[in-house]
Amino acid sequence: MRTKSDIPIYVLGFLLMATFFVLGLKIAPTASFAEGNDGEVEYSISGNEHFVTVFDNGNKTTVKTDASTVGEVLERLEIKLDASDSVYPNIETVLDSDLFFINIYRSRPVVIIENTVQKIANVTSYDPKTAVRSAGFEVYDDDKIEMVTTTNFLETGVSLAYKIIRGEGSIVTIEEDVEFDTETVRDYDIPVGSEEVRQLGELGKVKKIYKVKSVNGVEIERELVSSEIIREPVTRIVAVGTAIKDAKPLTASMGRNHYTAKNLNGDYVEREETYYDLNMSGVMGFCGKTSYSVRDDGAKIDDDGYVIVAAALDRYPRCSIVETSLGLGKVYDTGSFVSTRPENFDLATDWTTPNGI
Repeated sequence: MRTKSDIPIYVLGFLLMATFFVLGLKIAPTASFAEGNDGEVEYSISGNEHFVTVFDNGNKTTVKTDASTVGEVLERLEIKLDASDSVYPNIETVLDSDLFFINIYRSRPVVIIENTVQKIANVTSYDPKTAVRSAGFEVYDDDKIEMVTTTNFLETGVSLAYKIIRGEGSIVTIEEDVEFDTETVRDYDIPVGSEEVRQLGELGKVKKIYKVKSVNGVEIERELVSSEIIREPVTRIVAVGTAIKDAKPLTASMGRNHYTAKNLNGDYVEREETYYDLNMSGVMGFCGKTSYSVRDDGAKIDDDGYVIVAAALDRYPRCSIVETSLGLGKVYDTGSFVSTRPENFDLATDWTTPNGI
């Protein structure tokens, strides 16, 4: 006969099972499971192990491993990757769960066809638009990608092709190189005939957006919508050795006088002197003078004896003292020649119509 304090046997069994469960939670790591060949869940693992499933080109491999990263798992399984293959997550990823999945996307060669352009590319995605984009082609929502068979298999060795069918009025963005210029500078400190590259040229980059009109997937017109310089080109600078040309006095019979001179910054320049014959009264006031005279050799000079000079005013400001082949000069005037020959001088003379003016 049972007393009031007696506990039914099924209650005792329940309490015993609960005790074992609690103790199991305290001493055992988090349990995890993997899918067996028959589809049933089985196995528990220790705290530093993982069940990892690798999907590789349609093949599925599940292993129990204590590897710590994706790369280590692949290395232990002796799974080799080509440079154009991709893995998700990447090989540096740490295994942070007891059930972990790795996907390997094997690259395969395909031909991308856009109008008359054909390009062979290695792609990993089986989504046509993603594959075409990964090959460097712009694809927009209204474009279509058709899978076709190549007609030049013997030449390319590739049978699969993705053909881009542009939608009506597609927008295409293209990045193009911008050629750099080459600037040649004269250097009087290196041997004549020698060259030195002072600055390497670098290509620039321009982004052009076109609106493309197509009929039955064939592009018939491309209209430029916008053009934006992404990176400015860098000019290539080459120094060439140059001999110094001594200045001979300019004469009326010479017409043009070429020689080497130093500018106001002290840099050597190639200068060409010419002459002109005008009434200079209108420019004398720029430097505080009211009159000028004609020297015995025909050069027009101010009251201080400086030859009157026309020059590029942004390089040789008015009233600057400069050296000329006819002696020291002062800049009073300028002329249209400076737009293309900013280092040249035009000297005021009385040689064209000798009249003392």
